[in-house]
Amino acid sequence: MEPQAEKPGEADGARVTPQLLKSRSGEFALESILLLKLRGLGLVDLGCLGECLALEWLDLSGNALTQLGPLASLRRLVVLNVSDNRLTGLEPLAACENLQSLNAAGNLLATPGQLQCLAGLRGLECLRLRDPLARLGNPLCASPSYSTLVRELLPGLKVIDGERVTGRGSEFYQLCRDLDSSLRPGSSPGPRAAEAQPWVEPGYWESWPPRSSSILEEACRQFQDTLRECHELDRQASDSLARAEQALGPAGAASSFVF
Repeated sequence: MEPQAEKPGEADGARVTPQLLKSRSGEFALESILLLKLRGLGLVDLGCLGECLALEWLDLSGNALTQLGPLASLRRLVVLNVSDNRLTGLEPLAACENLQSLNAAGNLLATPGQLQCLAGLRGLECLRLRDPLARLGNPLCASPSYSTLVRELLPGLKVIDGERVTGRGSEFYQLCRDLDSSLRPGSSPGPRAAEAQPWVEPGYWESWPPRSSSILEEACRQFQDTLRECHELDRQASDSLARAEQALGPAGAASSFVF
């Protein structure tokens, strides 16, 4: 993980205010806000954010936050992104009983014990603490047994760092990881295979609340952006598969592999 640089507005101690929330959401009452994007504003204080009691989707990534105290009152929160901040703990999230997806990559979480506060969130299925594409992580991710420890601490998780670990599709992910390991330098003779990279940008799999016209408009915009990227991603994937086939066997034998 690269060192976190000073973020815009940090020196000013940016704080969440009712005016900021209303201008960002287009709502007149804080209690009516369902979706809120406060990304990259240099926030250091969440201020009155806890008054948005109906909030379901919240993006606080790319700020300078060190604590999440006001979020304890957001009982309806379903999706939360606090990546690329300076958090050393997630304790207030223990009260977010409806939380299903949490992205906390790029913070200062040092031990698995700092995730213990999430153990009571029965609906939590997706957790991201490391994002290779965005070059974000946490100190605890450096441990070789990191993924295993997280799974033991939070057995209800279905997806960790974008990879499905339980349920339908988990076997396929394991197969891909084994294949990737076999293609790494030193595992077998032959040309060096390209290192596997995520096919989609951060936030692609984050769910959106199925209500509010503003939410639907934002979802449609993201879908159009993603559609345009698919053509390029498909080309890159084809090139990567071609190189993998060359590394797995002699020329002409690639067609014998059936998955």
